[in-house]
Amino acid sequence: QVQLVESGGGLVQPGGSLRLSCTASGTIFLINDMGWYRPVRGKERELVAGITSGGSTKYADSVKGRFTISRDNAKNTVYLQMNSLKPEDTAVYYCNAEVQSITLTFDNYWGQGTRVTVSS
Repeated sequence: QVQLVESGGGLVQPGGSLRLSCTASGTIFLINDMGWYRPVRGKERELVAGITSGGSTKYADSVKGRFTISRDNAKNTVYLQMNSLKPEDTAVYYCNAEVQSITLTFDNYWGQGTRVTVSS
């Protein structure tokens, strides 16, 4: 079994910054794609930022230029640096990882979520 544990959420003023972290643990052979998601109206969750095992990244248009995703493969950890935060960034942010187990099967895992509140 695999667990994803997020941290780094909190309350920040508009224009401020936060850094989210998510660490995977358990029976892991390797981790493929990792990403951060948040709920949006009309959808269950939208991709905020994603990163492949090779380091290729993609971002939602609403966060391009403000958020940066990175990962440390040795630590099975993905980060989301959020700068120039806006009130509309307020949400629970969920970490996602595609994990290959020691049986070489792929499964998708979610963290429990970390709340980000942007307010003055």
